[in-house]
Amino acid sequence: MRRVAVTGMGIISPIGQSVNSFWQALTAGECGIGPITRLDVSAYKVKIAAEVKEFDPTQHGMDVPTARRLDLFAQYAMAAAHQAMAQSGLEGAIDPERLGVYIGSGIGGIDTFTRETEKLLNRGPGRVSPLCIPMMIGNMGSGNVAICYNAQGPCLPVVTACATGTHSIGEAFRAIRHGYADAIIAGGSEASVNPIAIAGFTNCMALSETNDPMAASLPFDSRRKGFVLGEGAAVVVLEEYEHARARGAQILGEVVGYGSTCDAHHITVPQPEGKGAARALSLALEEAGATGQEALYINAHGTGTPLNDVTETLAIKAALGEVRARQTPVSSIKGATGHMLGAAGGAEFVATLMALKEGLLPPTLHLTEPDPECDLDYVPNTARRWQADLGLSTSLGFGGHNAVLAVRRGQ
Repeated sequence: MRRVAVTGMGIISPIGQSVNSFWQALTAGECGIGPITRLDVSAYKVKIAAEVKEFDPTQHGMDVPTARRLDLFAQYAMAAAHQAMAQSGLEGAIDPERLGVYIGSGIGGIDTFTRETEKLLNRGPGRVSPLCIPMMIGNMGSGNVAICYNAQGPCLPVVTACATGTHSIGEAFRAIRHGYADAIIAGGSEASVNPIAIAGFTNCMALSETNDPMAASLPFDSRRKGFVLGEGAAVVVLEEYEHARARGAQILGEVVGYGSTCDAHHITVPQPEGKGAARALSLALEEAGATGQEALYINAHGTGTPLNDVTETLAIKAALGEVRARQTPVSSIKGATGHMLGAAGGAEFVATLMALKEGLLPPTLHLTEPDPECDLDYVPNTARRWQADLGLSTSLGFGGHNAVLAVRRGQ
């Protein structure tokens, strides 16, 4: 089995458009949730979201003609990949046939779909853009990044709803570990602060209808009523460990385990006892060779929905045992970023790796009235100094998809 290093990271988020700005805002307790600015929401119950503010694709390696041919989710993916590849120094230092791209999206080009459907209904079929399909389809985050970096190896867009980013990184880890590639640009991207997405998530009772930005995204809090829609992209460069060392790359961390399971229970509701999530946690720990003696940190999915937070708590207890679970700090960053859907797992993996690297745990914002059923150490409201040896990043998606990544600090 080959070892897998992380040699680059990039992020576009509601609280920062670089890893440094994201991390500084996250650990300072800043919140990226606010009034929706992209559309008139006067007729909507939900009027807030975690938008990416003042995004300019030309500041992230794209020229104007390129950006115009990309849906916003693909622009975000390209921007995050640009940062990650720049940090890695990998461009031009790898056989193109050994470089892959695994960047997924839970929803894909929903902005393009909405805009072109309006043209079809209001102006007729002749007005639909010839770029409608290549801008809309969900593989175009991966496809455009592969074109940009001449990545001729495996190129797959994982789609597992809110677990997309974590599964993308996990599957890339496996592909490198088993020799199918030497490096893969991996992560997730989403841009769905959009009329149909807001209406759809609201009407399936997933979103919080509390329109106070400081009281809407409440992971593990008894007042929680749903998640807040977020957006952005997070991408990492995974590289075979010896390949990275041979070219003198900085090793930011090492992916050491991955668990992937399905609840096989319901299209939106998690299995009530968290059995599938617990098994994914256990699988990641087992592959990581965890002894139970490590200082452990868990970056939870922690959506702030009534069911997720209780079942995730049960899953952590089942995987670790009651005693160790209570000794392990757990936090959710969704109070700051909202729920970035397909990008969430990538952003949370970056947060986990930074927590290990800096010896600082990001807080769970707005946690002031803990739910008695959510009774672990959730690092409420303020970042905490804590040097973890091993980090777990968990994602749980509609459809029952569970994914967990285990990562160690770089050496």
